[in-house]
Formats: sequence, C-alpha cells, structure tokens
Amino acid sequence: MDFVQLVIAGATVGFIIGLTGVGGGALMTPLLLLFGFPPTTAIGTDLLFAAFTKTSGAISHSRMGHVDWKIMRSLAMGSLPSALVTGLLLKFMLGHGNNYAGLLTSSLGVMLMITAVVLIFRKQLSRLAGGIYEDKEPPHRHRMATVFGAILGVLVTLSSVGAGAIGTAVLMLLFPKLAGTRVVGTDIAHAVPLTFVAGSIHFALGHVDLGLLAALLVGSVPAIHLGARVSRMLPNKIMNPILATMLLVLGLRYAFF
Repeated sequence: MDFVQLVIAGATVGFIIGLTGVGGGALMTPLLLLFGFPPTTAIGTDLLFAAFTKTSGAISHSRMGHVDWKIMRSLAMGSLPSALVTGLLLKFMLGHGNNYAGLLTSSLGVMLMITAVVLIFRKQLSRLAGGIYEDKEPPHRHRMATVFGAILGVLVTLSSVGAGAIGTAVLMLLFPKLAGTRVVGTDIAHAVPLTFVAGSIHFALGHVDLGLLAALLVGSVPAIHLGARVSRMLPNKIMNPILATMLLVLGLRYAFF
C-alpha cells in the first residue's frame, strides 16, 4: 500500500475512535491484518500508534482533574512489569516472530471478542458492581487493580487490544463509586505508558514499521477530533451495537480460523 492509502486508513480508524471512544487496537490491528501486514508488524506498530494517539487525551483529562493517579499507579504497578516479562519471554523462549505469529493472532481474536462483550454489557457491568458493593468500595481494591493490571499487561502486549474498553470495565468493577469522567480519564492515563512500553518492546523485537506508523498518525490525529465533534450528533446506543458486532465477527475470525 502507498502512503496516501495508509493515511486514509489512519483517518478512518481515527474518526471511529473519536466517534465511539473505542481504542485503536481493536480497530487498527485487524485492519492492518486485512491489508496483509504480518501479525507481529500489525500489533507492534499499532501499540505505538495507540500510545501517541492517546497522549493528547491523557493530557486533556489530567488538566481537567479526571485522572485518579493513585488508581493509575496501582494498575501500572502490575501492567508495566508484566508487559516487559511478556516481551522477554517472546524473545528468549520463542525466538523469531514467525514462531509466535499464531499466538498473537489468536490472542487478538480473544481480546476482540471480550471487547465486544464489554461494549454490549457496559451498563450491566456498572449496575452489577454497584449492586455488589452498594455503599462500600471493594476490599483490597488497589491490590486487585495491580493483579488485573498484570493480566492486562500480558494481553495488551500479545494483542494490542484491551487497554481501552477492558481497562474501563476493570475500573468500573473495582471502583464503582468513581465518576464516569474519572473512569475514562484514569483508563486513558494508564493506557499511555502501557501501550508505549509494550510498543517499545515490539520495536526492540523489530516489529514496528516506522513509515507505516507515520502514515497512520498523519491521518488519524485530525480525524479523531472530527469524530469527537460528530459523536455529539450520534448517540452511543446506535454506534456501540454496530461496533460490537463488527468486533465480535473479527474476533471469531482471528481466534478460530
């Protein structure tokens, strides 16, 4: 594909990100695979793509006071070390990227399906958490956040998916009294270092195409802002089922075929 086509692809995904709030991993990696890029390149490049695109959002949420830094640190204490360990295991136990391309593709499929389920049942998850804990916070919730962060670090490194929608679900379940804006802000703030570390690991493994990354960013950055403006006119109850169905189909495709 030439540079212009990749810019258009980046703009398309960026527009959908701005429109729905769903992270780039669930959209960009499957698209790159459809374009014929190897799983290692698609996942590695997309992780750095996500790190750069989420940075401006994290800065904005931080300035508005939407980031709970204590919760963010609890997640990062688990996710960042586990991402590093996952990268080391890929390098020293499985060797060349061709040896674990199938693992990455299957992990992508599973994470896409989980993301679809989270999108469909997001409101139910929120009500479930509120019903279980009522007026109390879950016990040892910060330790639990570190454990979930460690799991997320492994899965994001293997698939590039999960730092957004699944991270949000974890926060809703563990911290049901956390305001919605702070759930989103904290999740984005955590996603930046996680995707940057995971992407850097893939870069060290030779899985990042810098020309591809540049083209995607050129298209996506302005398109994200455009999508955010258009989102005010399209309610989530219309967009989320469409997006969830698409992710579910793609998840089944990559997990089992």
